[in-house]
Amino acid sequence: MTSTRGFTLIEVMITVAIVGILAAIAYPSYQSYILRSHRSEGMALLSEAAARMERYYAQNSTYATATPNRLGLTSTANATTVNSANGYYSLSLGTPTATTYSLSATPQNAQRSDTCGTLTLDSTGLRGAADKTATNDAATVSNCWR
Repeated sequence: MTSTRGFTLIEVMITVAIVGILAAIAYPSYQSYILRSHRSEGMALLSEAAARMERYYAQNSTYATATPNRLGLTSTANATTVNSANGYYSLSLGTPTATTYSLSATPQNAQRSDTCGTLTLDSTGLRGAADKTATNDAATVSNCWR
């Protein structure tokens, strides 16, 4: 009696098909997870800048104007923006007044494919997200800021 050991072509093809289907499901989920985890860097940058703006206001009775250097943030060469630690976001100060400010974190490099787009935070604590696929409603902002 001869016994054959090994896999038939059909068995190999079924295995390849199953792996392909699993990869097709897993890869987009992984990409979404990576973008969401990098988004936390933009949120942290905005929160740090807002805390520094509030500290500046408490000491000077006005918000810092123009440059991030006045807040103790390390700016880029043009002195109007600050990059996050890993370069996924770039922080910009809007035109602050004595009693208001607005901050925005614009995605950079690979993070540009994030559907939440630019994250914003203002002096009232209002959060925003320039969602590329939907309106900037409360559900979208909540989803982007989770």
